Amino acid sequence: MIALIQRVNWAEVKVDGQSVGKIDQGILALVAVEKGDTEASANKMMEKIAQYRIFSDDNGKMNLSLLDTQGELLLVSQFTLLANTDKGRRPSFSDSPDPSMSEALFEYSVGYAKTLVNNVEQGKFAADMKVSLENDGPVTFWLKV
Repeated sequence: MIALIQRVNWAEVKVDGQSVGKIDQGILALVAVEKGDTEASANKMMEKIAQYRIFSDDNGKMNLSLLDTQGELLLVSQFTLLANTDKGRRPSFSDSPDPSMSEALFEYSVGYAKTLVNNVEQGKFAADMKVSLENDGPVTFWLKV
């Protein structure tokens, strides 16, 4: 599983002009399910996101997690993170898992994240989404489990 996480002051995802997920301060996580991922790897990723220390403490050091700050989480499926860009000028997605497997594991991830974080919102799987955000920092990390 891969996640690109961004510390945000706010983030929102819209589908067909309608808001489907919106958060205030917290983390926007773009998530891709890889072949071979399981519920265990989804749990590990959601725990990592919730516990990753990217928020500043009183001394201005990144020592606090989403759990410490009571921040919010917006999860958005993003299969393009799986692109193979080694050759040519067009990304390849031939190694991507079956979409139904990806959707099931993404939805499972959202459910598990809700057991960890107070406010979890999500995008709509396989939809043409418009994501808006205000990156705080900017602070962005690429995570893999």
